[in-house]
Amino acid sequence: MASSSMESEKQDAHGKSRMLHPVAMMLLIMLVAVGLTYLLDSGQFQRQARLVVPGTYQLIAKQRDLTSLLAASPAASNDQQAYPASLFSAMAAIPAGLAKSAPLIFMIMFIGGMFGVLRKSGALDAGIDRLLARTGGNVYLLTPVLMVAIAAGSTFLGLISEYLVIIPMMLILAERLSLGPLYATALVAIAAKVGYLASVTNPLALVIAQPIVQVPLLSGAGLRLAVFVLFLAIGVAYLLYYVKRQGYSVPAALDHSQRLSLPHRFVLAVVGASVIVLVVGTSVWKWGDIQLGTFYIFEGIVIAIAAGMSVRTACDAFVEGMKGMMLAGLLIGLAKAVEIILHDSLVLDTVIFHLAAIVEGRGRLFAAEGMILVQMLLDVLIPSTSGKAAISMPILGPIGHLSGVSGQSVVLAFLFGNGLTNMVTPTSGMLLAYLATGKVGYGAWLRFILPLFAIFTLLAMAFMAFAVYSGY
Repeated sequence: MASSSMESEKQDAHGKSRMLHPVAMMLLIMLVAVGLTYLLDSGQFQRQARLVVPGTYQLIAKQRDLTSLLAASPAASNDQQAYPASLFSAMAAIPAGLAKSAPLIFMIMFIGGMFGVLRKSGALDAGIDRLLARTGGNVYLLTPVLMVAIAAGSTFLGLISEYLVIIPMMLILAERLSLGPLYATALVAIAAKVGYLASVTNPLALVIAQPIVQVPLLSGAGLRLAVFVLFLAIGVAYLLYYVKRQGYSVPAALDHSQRLSLPHRFVLAVVGASVIVLVVGTSVWKWGDIQLGTFYIFEGIVIAIAAGMSVRTACDAFVEGMKGMMLAGLLIGLAKAVEIILHDSLVLDTVIFHLAAIVEGRGRLFAAEGMILVQMLLDVLIPSTSGKAAISMPILGPIGHLSGVSGQSVVLAFLFGNGLTNMVTPTSGMLLAYLATGKVGYGAWLRFILPLFAIFTLLAMAFMAFAVYSGY
C-alpha cells in the first residue's frame, strides 16, 4: 500500500502534528471576526420576519474606541448606536454559540452514541467484511455506488448532518481496504456537498430561496439535475483517481463462505430499516434535530436489544460513542460563535449591502457570475444555508431582475455559491464536524480538495452563463 502525503499532517521531530488544532483555528477565526467589528461599518436593513427589506439599509453610528476591546461588560448594539466586540463578548459568544446549536450538537453526539453501540455489537464489522467478500473488495465498484446513494439523499431530501453517522462506517471500510481516513471522509463529504450544490429538490435550500424571488417551489429541476449528474461524475472520478495513486489492497483473510450470525442479521436489519425511517422522517414528517436525536437514542436501544447486549455494556458503548463526537460538536458551536460576534456588532448587513453593490447595475452575465462570488464570500460569514438565503435573496433577487437575470438563475447562483464555499471554508461547523469525525486535518483536506474545488467553480461559472443566455 502506498502512503499518502495528503492524508497525514506534517509532523515535527517528536511525531506530533505541526498543523493548527481545529479548536485553535476556530479561536483564531473568532479573533479575526472581532477585528472585523472594528474595521467594518455597522448598519442594518429593516426586516419582515427573518427576511431583509431591500432599500432599507441604514448606517448606524459606531464607537471604535480600542479600549472597549478589554471591556468586561460591553454595551449591546441597538438601532441608534453600535459597538464592536470585546474579548469578553467574544468568549461569551462561545457558550452562546453552543446553546444556539444545542439541538444539532446533541443530535450529533447521539449519532456517536448509537454508532458506539452498533460497533460494539460487531455487526458492522461483520457486515462490511461480508460486503467486501461479495464484491471482491472492488473499490472501483463500491465508491461510485456509495457516493451516488449519499449524494441522492443530499440533493433530493436535504440530508447533510445525518451523514455524520456514515463516516465512521466508511472509516472501517477504508481500513479494510488499506485506504486512509481521507478516502472515507472524502467519499461522504464530496457526495453530500455535490448534492447540496445541485439541490435538485432539496427542501432546506429551495423552500426559502425560491419563494423569495417568486418562482414556483422546486421548479427548474431539469438544469439542476444536469449539474448534479456532471458534478457527481467528476467527484467520483476525482476520488477514484486518488485511490489509483494511493493504491489499495483487499484483505487476504476474507472468508467468502462465512455467513452472518443471526444477531448480526437482526442488527443490520435494524440499521437498514432506520434508513427508511430517516428518509420518511425528514421528508414527510419534517423532523428537525431534536426529533433526529430522539430517533438515534431509540435506534441505539433497539440495536442493543437485537444484539443481546447487557444494559451496562450498551450504556458504556453509548457513552464512549458520544465522547467521540465531542470535538465535532464543539467545532459547530465555535462556528456559530463567529456568526454571533459579527451579528451582535451589526456588520453582517453591511457586508451584504456592499457586496450587492458590486453587481448592481451591471450587465446580466456579469451580474449573474458576480452573484456566485457574492454568495461564496457570504458563505464564509454565514455558513447556514437558510440564514444566508434570508439575508441575501431579498437583496439579490431585485438586482437580478433589473439586470435581466431571472429569479431561477438567482437561485442557481445562490446554490452554487453556498455549495462551493462549504467545501472549503473553516467557518462551516458541519465541514469541520465531518473532518473531526473522519480524523482528517483541515490542512490535509484543503490540499486534497482544492483542485476539485477549482474545477467545480469553473464549471459553475459555465453553467451560470448557459442559464443566463438560455433564459433559464
